[in-house]
Amino acid sequence: MDADLKNSILKTGTTILGIVCKDGVVIGADTQSTAGTIVMNKDSEKIQKVNDYLLFAGTGMVSDIQRSVKLAAAELRLKQLRSKSRPSVEQGANLVANIIYQSIRQPQMLQFMVGSLIAGVNEDGTTGVYSIDPSGGIKEIKDYDANFGSGMPYVLGLLERQYNPNMSIKEVIELAKEALKSATQRDVGSGYGIDIYTITKEGIKKVIEQEIKPEYKDRK
Repeated sequence: MDADLKNSILKTGTTILGIVCKDGVVIGADTQSTAGTIVMNKDSEKIQKVNDYLLFAGTGMVSDIQRSVKLAAAELRLKQLRSKSRPSVEQGANLVANIIYQSIRQPQMLQFMVGSLIAGVNEDGTTGVYSIDPSGGIKEIKDYDANFGSGMPYVLGLLERQYNPNMSIKEVIELAKEALKSATQRDVGSGYGIDIYTITKEGIKKVIEQEIKPEYKDRK
């Protein structure tokens, strides 16, 4: 399985990241979708709302990501109706992990491949972010993570040097921007734009939506 996870990095052309700070959580992603060496879409929304309090940032097959989000949204709604209480971020992340775990163990012609970051805010105002690898393994993130996208090495290298747990949400937004832009400069699977969300006790907010435009200059 370790070899499969390492190989999956080369197949999941994308960059997603999650950063924890004293004020909450910041989630970011690039907007390029690829099929092999072809850019298929330049404005993909790789961060999707599962519901009013939970975000799903995914890397892997687009159809598999969409299916995972839809299943998670439906199951969490049913759980809320049955229990008459809102599921926690941890419960939502564990549900997604189970969906991924079950999906890769069903006989199918195409390999199911999804890596994800699940982040959200609980009813008491606390926030959390969880990383789920393509095999269904789940881990709570205490600092930062980039899951198994192709931009992961560039993101983690920058965050390793510049991250500080005492940063404010505004400082982490800027750090996330730099990490994503570093990945789009060096990773061929990432590019064209970035989206960044904040998750605090006030809720979920999209704070950055930028397009990266190529410029052509004469060489001297």
